[in-house]
Amino acid sequence: MAKVTVFHLNSDQKSSVELDKNFFDVKINKALIHEAVVYQQAKNRVAIAHTKDRGEVAGSGKKPWNQKGTGRARHGSRRSPIWVGGGITFGPTNERNFAVRMNKASRRQALGMVLTDKVSQNLFIIIDSFEHMGSKTKDAVKTLEQLPCFGKKTLVVLDSSQAAIAKTMRNLPLIKTIPVQAINIVDLLSKEFVVMDTATLQAFTHLHK
Repeated sequence: MAKVTVFHLNSDQKSSVELDKNFFDVKINKALIHEAVVYQQAKNRVAIAHTKDRGEVAGSGKKPWNQKGTGRARHGSRRSPIWVGGGITFGPTNERNFAVRMNKASRRQALGMVLTDKVSQNLFIIIDSFEHMGSKTKDAVKTLEQLPCFGKKTLVVLDSSQAAIAKTMRNLPLIKTIPVQAINIVDLLSKEFVVMDTATLQAFTHLHK
């Protein structure tokens, strides 16, 4: 079972905590991690391009002219795709679904692989608690200065009771905060360091049992 050092803020004291082997001691499979990234990005992809078909464009439903007797070709609507200003045939629509399928167990395993990699490279940081951090941005900076992640791209994972801390850190350009319930593989890979306190670590372990 993996162990990491627990940093005690405003103190030289250090301790250690054991990590759940199901998430922090997993054999890494790069192909599975890639599949999980593709799954998440495809799931979150939103179709923006949208063209209107003949049922959506503005225009009268009245027949342009009589069916017979005019000498012109017969037409039923000015909204036909062959008319200028008519609907578009086979154009892109925002109803497209880009989602791909991946079972929950595989997604969970891929998340554990990324966390295992962070631990193995000493990029996973646990602190004793955020409780004593002030409510100003300078307090957040003072806290982060005590950690190896200072000045680096960092993902701070917070418990549901720590919303005020997220507000304190939101002006720091290298820091991103997310609730523990929303921890995901893309955010973990986009940041070099991951930081959470002992309470959040317990909450994470409980959520993913």
